[in-house]
Amino acid sequence: IVSLNQKAEMTLSGLSGYHRMGEKIVRLRAKVTSTTSLTVVGTPQFVGNTRAEMLEGPPSVDQRGKHTLLVCAFNLEYYLVENLGTGYGPDNKTESERQHSKIMDALTHINADIFGFVEIEQGQAALRKIAESLTKTTGRPYSYVDDGGSSSSSYTKSGYVYCTETVKPFGAIRDVDSQHRKKTQAFEEKATGEKFIFSLNHFKAKTSSGATGQNADQKDGQGTFNQTRVEEARKVLSQYDADRTYFKDEDILIMGDLNAYAKEDPIKEFTDYGMTDLHRYFHADSSYSYVYHNQAGYLDHAIVNSSLLLQVTGMAAYHINSDEHDGFTYDKSQDLTMFRSSDHDPVLVGLNLSANPVLPVACVNNLEILSERKNARILNALGGHYFVHDISGNQLAGGKIDNNDFTIKLNLTSGIYIVTVYHDGQTKAHKIIVP
Repeated sequence: IVSLNQKAEMTLSGLSGYHRMGEKIVRLRAKVTSTTSLTVVGTPQFVGNTRAEMLEGPPSVDQRGKHTLLVCAFNLEYYLVENLGTGYGPDNKTESERQHSKIMDALTHINADIFGFVEIEQGQAALRKIAESLTKTTGRPYSYVDDGGSSSSSYTKSGYVYCTETVKPFGAIRDVDSQHRKKTQAFEEKATGEKFIFSLNHFKAKTSSGATGQNADQKDGQGTFNQTRVEEARKVLSQYDADRTYFKDEDILIMGDLNAYAKEDPIKEFTDYGMTDLHRYFHADSSYSYVYHNQAGYLDHAIVNSSLLLQVTGMAAYHINSDEHDGFTYDKSQDLTMFRSSDHDPVLVGLNLSANPVLPVACVNNLEILSERKNARILNALGGHYFVHDISGNQLAGGKIDNNDFTIKLNLTSGIYIVTVYHDGQTKAHKIIVP
């Protein structure tokens, strides 16, 4: 039927309600009514990645142990206290109020100890308003890091808001450049006295005009201004070398919108330096925070050095925006919920800071095929991720490995299947033959 449809589209008559990208439909039965139309029979069910599941709370960042600090980085898509007529963000007071309501609903659900924001306009005034609003909505006291900048300028910047009950800034905020887009600030956990450096960044966009020379589109999939982003990554690493002395600590968490995907040159600068991309570490190839032209990936990063990696309990993107229709944005609807509060998903990292961190002992060296033939047991891979594919490469199952003795319920028919397990930088593939 699809081959007869020039647009390769089908109309499923009989479905109702709003559904997000990434939801799965089960128990779907349909009757063919024409070469381009199907009518649903019965009542299928939508599961996975629904709004109801998002409202249950942010995804867990306790893939290995329990966090004591929750850190969130979030691109707020030109957050304004009030409109300045800049051409970015809300166009009027009503839109500004709706934008604020949607963002505050998101931040209240997240309830992080430290927030790092990019695409903040009006500088200190915007950070102050968010901190005061969070104090009211969460019942926890929040403040912001004053970088000495303007409270009225229209430029976009990066900035920190934090819960004063759990953490305090250590040392003075440091600007990596004069544009207020790349900053570093150390935070000390009050309960333990332990600290880490939080590097917050917003790199040059791919779609800016005026790119020439090495910054022109090289047709390698990385867009324009890739060389500028590489240089920005090198600046962050150079700043880290200075910050280790200034803040008297080695641990660093690099977050923000780097406008580069996982395998692009700017990210390679960090991994070649010996740092770890937490998206891939905890979620293999399944992580995303942004959707562009129907393609999902992550521009919003969480990268750590080797010493802080031992103190990370987990990370996840909170899919409240990337999977939503943009008709729910503050300028197109009356909706005041957190859904589509920005075009980027917030990224969360759990930390359990320790002076002598020890990574839980885990390896991927034992996959046992159970006697029922339809299940497989993975031993010693807590915090990892698995995928099951058939011999044609179709993914049949996948998810997190949440305990050391983990059973995958496969329910497979006869055939050959591949189980791939990712953990601690290791990848192990196992072939299963089901008679």
